[in-house]
Amino acid sequence: MISFKAPSNIALVKYWGKKGEQLPANPSVSFTLTNCFTETSIQYEHRSTSPLASTEDFSFNFSFEGQPKPSFHPKINTFFQRIAPYMPFLKDYHFSIASHNSFPHSSGIASSASAMAALSVCLIKIAKNLDPTLTEEQFWQQASFLARLGSGSACRSVQGSIVVWGTHPSIEGSSDNYGIPYPLPVHEIFRSYQDTVLLIDRGQKQVSSTVGHNLMHGHPFAEARFAQANQNIERLISCFASGDVTRFIEIVESEALTLHAMMQTSIPYFILMRPNTLEVIQRIWRFRQDTKEPLSFTLDAGANVHLLYPKSSKAVVHSFIQEELASFCENGQYLHDEVKQELL
Repeated sequence: MISFKAPSNIALVKYWGKKGEQLPANPSVSFTLTNCFTETSIQYEHRSTSPLASTEDFSFNFSFEGQPKPSFHPKINTFFQRIAPYMPFLKDYHFSIASHNSFPHSSGIASSASAMAALSVCLIKIAKNLDPTLTEEQFWQQASFLARLGSGSACRSVQGSIVVWGTHPSIEGSSDNYGIPYPLPVHEIFRSYQDTVLLIDRGQKQVSSTVGHNLMHGHPFAEARFAQANQNIERLISCFASGDVTRFIEIVESEALTLHAMMQTSIPYFILMRPNTLEVIQRIWRFRQDTKEPLSFTLDAGANVHLLYPKSSKAVVHSFIQEELASFCENGQYLHDEVKQELL
């Protein structure tokens, strides 16, 4: 059996807009998380000997949280179609795929990144078993490359604590084709940064991320946004090196609000934030002003709020969450997490 545990990630500089085949219109940088992950296992056997083998192009079965999930099959089949040119062995084997999340399903946490990353690394492990000449560098690059074809942000959930996806002139080795571990200096304060996810709304988004990305084509502010993302990465490089948390807060909050501004100014336009999202943001700002604690927020493409703060602020922020913010979460739910501990 082949297994891999892939973490979720939260982008600091956001990618919004695609080109070509799942390529980013602008580079992005993310924190890789620790506690929110998807673990996937695959058993495989040659189709000629498998009693489970089907007559379809790709033969597989899938279970989630221990239960068969045929509703997931179309997405996996589409993914296999995309990656088959790079992994021709896919048509020769039957795959029994089992997956589970460390966080509740439909909890409001996007799981496509961790799910596709976990599946992709498992497939690359199988490829390496079939072709042991695959080097360590090739292994991780190809895993991230495949994950991108399943879900763009999944390429940032394969390897690293801080990950860059997309070509940026100041980051050597950066690529549109796959994510890489951030290769530049990182101050100690960011190595143990905390992320608490406030689950504001667990409902289905009325506009999918795929649709949202496509609305950047012809968007009146698209080019300015792409330029801004590149500039913010340049500024973030300086923050990471110096430990400048004040400037870090300015960048990540601006990025979060810009992401949602792009949604609100596309045609058709849409709003994914909820009233409680806005109330939480206002309270974070007031808390930061009153206490001088470096608590900040970022947003994904949804209503949930990620609270970002140094480990030294953990106790006071947790008290603030319990006393003031939990009531704005659906069923009072939130998840504590932190940046994945790896060599940076």
